[in-house]
Amino acid sequence: MNLVLILLPIALLLGLAGLVAFFWALKSGQFEDPEGAAARILIDDEDEPA
Repeated sequence: MNLVLILLPIALLLGLAGLVAFFWALKSGQFEDPEGAAARILIDDEDEPA
């Protein structure tokens, strides 16, 4: 029973920290363009000789 009294607050704090980190990332614009990074690898930036 003593283990539950220790682990439960730790689990709640870690969950709250994860939620705070997610909302911080959302507010700072980390999820603005998820398709852009995936399509950027397909774009050929090298100049081809004519």
